[in-house]
Amino acid sequence: MKTRGIHLQYTFGPPDQRGADIGNPLFDLISAVHECGSIQHAARSLGASYRHVWGALKQWEEALGEPLVTWAQGQPARLTPFADRLLWAERQARTRLTPHIEALRAELERVLADAFDGTQQVLTIHASHDIALARLRELASQDERLHIELKFSGSLDALRSLAEGRCLVAGFHVPALGEAAPLFSQALKPLLKPGRHKLIGCSRRRQGLMVARGNPLELRSLRDLSGGVARYVNRQTGSATRLLADHLLARAGLDPATITGWSEGAEDSHLAVAAAVASGQGDAGLGIEAAAQAFGLDFVPLVEEDYFLVGLKETLDHPAVQRLGQVLQGPRWREQLERLPGYHAAERIGEVLSLTRALPWWHYRTPRA
Repeated sequence: MKTRGIHLQYTFGPPDQRGADIGNPLFDLISAVHECGSIQHAARSLGASYRHVWGALKQWEEALGEPLVTWAQGQPARLTPFADRLLWAERQARTRLTPHIEALRAELERVLADAFDGTQQVLTIHASHDIALARLRELASQDERLHIELKFSGSLDALRSLAEGRCLVAGFHVPALGEAAPLFSQALKPLLKPGRHKLIGCSRRRQGLMVARGNPLELRSLRDLSGGVARYVNRQTGSATRLLADHLLARAGLDPATITGWSEGAEDSHLAVAAAVASGQGDAGLGIEAAAQAFGLDFVPLVEEDYFLVGLKETLDHPAVQRLGQVLQGPRWREQLERLPGYHAAERIGEVLSLTRALPWWHYRTPRA
C-alpha cells in the first residue's frame, strides 16, 4: 500500500471566517464534482478552467494511487467508490474535530492579535539559573506587557549567547568582592568589554553550602569537605557557581582533588544540586538559600553575590529593555525579592552600571587615558 501523510497548514486572510471551516484542495475538488455532476460545471464553481481541474484530478489520483472520477463522452462525471468513501470519511472527521478546530483557530487569532498589538514587547534573555527570574518574568507580563523568553544556561554560556546575538540580554552573577578575583577576571574579561557592555542591577543573593537537615556532618565551609567523608555535588563547567567554588578553593589554598565527588558528574542548576543532596546522592553542594529551603535542606551561608543583567550599550534604548528597567525599578520587584530566602534588593537595582563601577576588582591592564 502506498504510504500517505497528512500535513496541516493555515493561512492569513480577511477576518470573515466563522466557526471551524477548513479548506483542502482535494476535498474542495471532489466535492465540486460530486455536487455539480460534471468537470466543466465543477471548474466554473471553483473559478478555475476545465484544464486546470482535469489536471488536478489526475495529480491527486497519482498521489493517492486510486482513481477518483469515472467519466465517459456524453456521460456525467461521477466519483469512484473510493472517492465517495474518502469524501464521506473526511466529512465525518471534520464533524468530530469541529470544536478542536474552532479552539485552535480562536487561539491562533488571539496570538496573532497579540503580535499586532504594539503595546506588547518581547525580550529574549539567556541567563544563569536563578529562581527569582521566574518571578521577574511574571511581573513583566503583568505590569508592563513584556513577554520574557527565558532560557537558563551557565553564566559564561549566557554571555556567549549575547555575543553571538542569540539574546538581547544575558544574566550572570559574581560574588560581591572588593578583593582581587583572578578567576572571575580571567573568565569574564574576554566576554565583557568596558564601554560596549552595560550592566543592570537585578538582585543580591546568598550562596552557601546546601546540606542535609540538621547538618549531621557539621559542615561549615569548603575546608570541611577536604579529605573528609562528605560527598560533594558539583555544578557544570561554565556556570558561575562552579567558578565561585573554584575561587573559594583557591582562596583557601585547597586542592579540588581532595574533595570527594568533585569530578564525578555535575548538575546544571541550584535546584538540581539541592535535589541530589535531598535524595542522599551527595552530602553538600554549593547553591542559593532559596533552593535549599525548597528541598527542606539546611543552609550554611558563605558569600553574597550580585546578579546582573547585561546588554550592549546600543540596545539600552530598545523598548523591551526600557520596560525591563521599569519592572526592576518598581516596588513590586523589591517586594518579590524580600519574600525569597537569601535574596534582597541591591542598592543599585535597575540602574545601568559600567563594568568598572559594578565590579570593583575589574582593572584595566593599563591606565585609561
